[in-house]
Amino acid sequence: MNFLPNVLVPCEVCQGKRYNHETLEVRFKGKSIADVLAMRVETAAEFLADVPAAARSLRTLLDVGLGYLHLGQPLTTLSGGERQRLKLAAQMAEKGTVYVLDEPTTGLHLADVEQLLGLLDRLVDSGKSLIVIEHHQAVMAHADWIIDLGPGAGEEGGTIVAQGTVRQVARSKDSITAPFIRAELEA
Repeated sequence: MNFLPNVLVPCEVCQGKRYNHETLEVRFKGKSIADVLAMRVETAAEFLADVPAAARSLRTLLDVGLGYLHLGQPLTTLSGGERQRLKLAAQMAEKGTVYVLDEPTTGLHLADVEQLLGLLDRLVDSGKSLIVIEHHQAVMAHADWIIDLGPGAGEEGGTIVAQGTVRQVARSKDSITAPFIRAELEA
């Protein structure tokens, strides 16, 4: 029933720990797998720093600003922006060269936007190409090239209103976005 909230009932056998008794008895540095999955990414990164594969994966999650998530957190509890950054973290481990991000700042705190911009810079510096669909002025002001579509939203859009460097688009007379980019550049 879509109109009612989800109801989670812990398993009577494992009490929601997701593993049988024998598995939970196995310890690594004094912690069971349930203990590790309950850790936040930032805590797990310290705990598993001497396990190279885990340390690399956790470092990537920290790089995309997801250090506050718990390792065993269900995907259904993540926001769209968190899921997108999780996908980005997974892709960063692969050999891709072009990344397309759709509104990666959705739901982010301003400090997280700064962290995301740093990550995007590192990706570009490593030779990757980024195409970012975004309304956040700080991200636009940070871009190498902007393509401003409009003149409005939905059916009113789809035409290139302005394109060029950030400063070129900021000077455009046809762009509704230009005054916002100018304000960001002046801030």
